[in-house]
Amino acid sequence: MSCIVKVENIKKRIGVEEILKGISLEIRGGEFTCIVGPSGSGKSTLLYILGLLDIPTEGKVFICESPIDFKDEKFLSRIRNEKFGFIFQFHYLLPEFTAQENVMIPMLKKGVQIEKAKERAIFLLDSLGLRLKASKRIYQLSGGEQQRVAIARALANDPELIIADEPTGNLDSKNTENVMTIFKQLNQEGKTILMVTHDLELTRYATGLIKIRDGLLDKV
Repeated sequence: MSCIVKVENIKKRIGVEEILKGISLEIRGGEFTCIVGPSGSGKSTLLYILGLLDIPTEGKVFICESPIDFKDEKFLSRIRNEKFGFIFQFHYLLPEFTAQENVMIPMLKKGVQIEKAKERAIFLLDSLGLRLKASKRIYQLSGGEQQRVAIARALANDPELIIADEPTGNLDSKNTENVMTIFKQLNQEGKTILMVTHDLELTRYATGLIKIRDGLLDKV
């Protein structure tokens, strides 16, 4: 499968602290890759750079073999909205809107007609067992339901890559299993997934593993 995102000799410093110390890797289409490592190892920083949410201090980032200019924020925003779908530990859903409206937001931002956005939002929520919750506001949903809405939102624009940062961190074991089962099914359907987790048990769902220690790739 073709390369979706690649980094070469990525370094990241915050003040005098060097978070990433020279990492090179690529994520290819169809993979389900977990990034693991001790707390403070740099795994989330790497994920955010791969997702164009953070800027490396040194090194190069490529999307579909094209180098990224981090000074072009308009271009970065378009790539993030059209090619990537993001899922975080804290879902960042808008509580004043319904589940359906939250899923529609990325599509409306892309310019999709409102009726088509409504239809796709219902389709995605239905596929995640939330059709009957579509008109509910976020605060009316359980934690597991909210995270499934976040997954639907991430899928709204049919992204090439789903980027997930500790997506089960706030969930109990049952909802964690539900979310990981969804990820596995999405991967089997062809979606590429890149996920940071502190829970090594969850790596059994993945097809690949990236291990980071002290800002460097560690042998798996």
